[in-house]
Amino acid sequence: VQLQASGGGLVQAGGSLRLSCAASGRTGSSNGMGWFRQAPGKEREFVASISASSITEYYADSVKGRFTISRDNANTVYLQMNSLKPEDTAVYYCAAGWLQYLSDYRNPTRYSYWGQGTLVTVSS
Repeated sequence: VQLQASGGGLVQAGGSLRLSCAASGRTGSSNGMGWFRQAPGKEREFVASISASSITEYYADSVKGRFTISRDNANTVYLQMNSLKPEDTAVYYCAAGWLQYLSDYRNPTRYSYWGQGTLVTVSS
């Protein structure tokens, strides 16, 4: 599975961005997709994930109510980010994997495929 992320950029605090991640290749080898982020000097952290057929969505507490994850039938996952804060500044990575348990959706080690990352910078 190949993942191509896009949509990052520079935005002022309070603004919005929409990230996209297009999956290609053997997409049948994964059922869940997610977004993770890594700020300078910090570990990669979970942001949001979504199950097959969009049945279930999961969010980190820090983004709940501001970010929305969705996916379409063309193997593309989106992350709508509203009310952005400077602390949201990070490289955002999309990921895909075959996820079985609820805990899998928040665990980066359970994702087998990763995109190249897209930089989001929120200015104060």
